[in-house]
Amino acid sequence: MIIPRNIIDELIAQAEKDAPDETCGYLLGTITPSTGGGRGEALVTENYPMENIDHSPEHFSFAPRDQFAALKYARSKGLKILANWHSHPASPSRPSQEDLRLANDPAIRYAILSLLDGEPKLNSFKILNGEVVDKEIHL
Repeated sequence: MIIPRNIIDELIAQAEKDAPDETCGYLLGTITPSTGGGRGEALVTENYPMENIDHSPEHFSFAPRDQFAALKYARSKGLKILANWHSHPASPSRPSQEDLRLANDPAIRYAILSLLDGEPKLNSFKILNGEVVDKEIHL
């Protein structure tokens, strides 16, 4: 998954604004067709920010109305939900046990932006059956 720097900067700004609570959203974009028969390249074109209705520094939940609005918006623009993302204000950019347990959509990636020690790090993960099967480093 390719995340342009301007989108990464948006995620960092959102995470810093909402800290010390976790923040969250969807990464929307397109998938280019593959020439080799596999899945094509995913390109993020937009951050769709959402409210963390838990207002917690240790976990997050999307409001169902926000999820439906994001899906409707993505469809209206011809985009796909490529990833669910959230911040870890004071922990590393890796899935917690709760993140692994709640990652139930095998079609998307799960991106985590860490603000630990004031040095943002962004990784995304493919999670299947509660296990990380792929990691990509974005920042």
